[in-house]
Amino acid sequence: MLRQVFADRLKEAMKAREARTVSTVRLILAALKERDVAARTAGRPEGLDEAEIIRLLQAMIKQRHESIALYERGNRPDLARQESEEIAVIASFLPQPMSDEEMAAAARAAIAETGAAGVRDMGKVMARLRDRHAGAIDMSRAGPLVKQLLG
Repeated sequence: MLRQVFADRLKEAMKAREARTVSTVRLILAALKERDVAARTAGRPEGLDEAEIIRLLQAMIKQRHESIALYERGNRPDLARQESEEIAVIASFLPQPMSDEEMAAAARAAIAETGAAGVRDMGKVMARLRDRHAGAIDMSRAGPLVKQLLG
């Protein structure tokens, strides 16, 4: 599904002559193709699944945040602005983040599904959350919540 969304967005951006969007979507497609080749080499002919594509997009955003910090320290606001624009394009492909209430409900459901009884089962719960809600759940906020619910 996301692969088709990328292709559609690229066509729209090319028609609208949105240079930043075109270049950013092409970067996404290149990174996706690279990861697909690696996955096929590892014996997965279907390539990346949706959750892995979302993690790829999140990693791309993280890289750009790091670059912005370096560009700002290097007094290069033009490059920092370019990275910010790329972040906006990449983020537009990610699902909407969960609210605190939705995250708590998802955590409770994951605890019930995995049969977690204590903090030592936290890994199973976190893995379930990551698989079910990739991209929509902030794992850095989910960790303390799950720990609190299990403790």
